Amino acid sequence: MSDLSDRVLVIVPAWNESSNVGHTVKEIRGADVRYDVVVVDDGSSDSTADIARAAGAEVLVLPFNLGVGGAMRTGFTFAQRRGYPRAIQVDADGQHNPEHIAEVLRGLDSADISIGARFAEVGDYAVRGPRRWAMVFLAAVVSRVAGVRLTDVTSGFRAANARAIAQYVRYYPAEYLGDTVDSLVEALHAGLTVTQVPVAMRPRMHGKPSQNVLGATIYLVRSVFAISLALMRGALRRRPRA
Repeated sequence: MSDLSDRVLVIVPAWNESSNVGHTVKEIRGADVRYDVVVVDDGSSDSTADIARAAGAEVLVLPFNLGVGGAMRTGFTFAQRRGYPRAIQVDADGQHNPEHIAEVLRGLDSADISIGARFAEVGDYAVRGPRRWAMVFLAAVVSRVAGVRLTDVTSGFRAANARAIAQYVRYYPAEYLGDTVDSLVEALHAGLTVTQVPVAMRPRMHGKPSQNVLGATIYLVRSVFAISLALMRGALRRRPRA
C-alpha cells in the first residue's frame, strides 16, 4: 500500500450533477495536489460519472439512488480501505468552495470531526422561516450533546480523521438528515469530538434546489423527528444490558 499520510480523500456525492460535477472536480484538484477526488455517482441517469471521470476523479457508481447518506458511507468505506488518514465531503453543486478545504481540515488538529459552518459570521449565506428555525433547533440540541457550541450541524462540508472515518463506516444512516445530524450524534455518543470552522458558501452553479414555504415547513417537522430519533438511538445504545 502506498504512503497516503500526507494525502486527503475528497468525497463528492453526486446525483444527476452533470452540469456541475466536472467544474467541481477540476476546482478541487486545482486547490491542492494532495487532494485525491472520488465521486460517488448515486444512481444518476445522466452523464455525471463520465464527466467526473474525464475531469480527473476516480468514480464509484452505485446501481441505484441511495441518497447522500448511502453515497457518503460508500466514500468513507473507500477511504478506509485505501488507508486515507483524512477525508472530507464536498458537494458536487459548487456551493462548497474548494479553497476552504484546508481551513476545514485544520479543525482536525483539535477534533475528530470538523464542520464547515455556514452560520458563523462569515459570508452572507441566509436561510429564513421554518427551515432556519429547524437549523437553530438542531444546532442547539447537538451542541448540548457535543459540549461545544455549534451553529450549523446540517452542513455537509465536513472533514473526518481516521477515527471518524471508522465510525462512519460502522454507522452512517441513509435516511433524511441522517447523513448530517444522526451520524454526528452517533459519533458523539461513540466518544468522538467535533469542532466547527466558519466558511462562506457559494450559490449553486446550475439547477435549483426545491425550496418553498410548504417544503420549509416539512423540513422543520422532519428535523424535529430526525433529532428525536438520533437521541433515542443514542440512549438505547448507552443503556446497560440486563
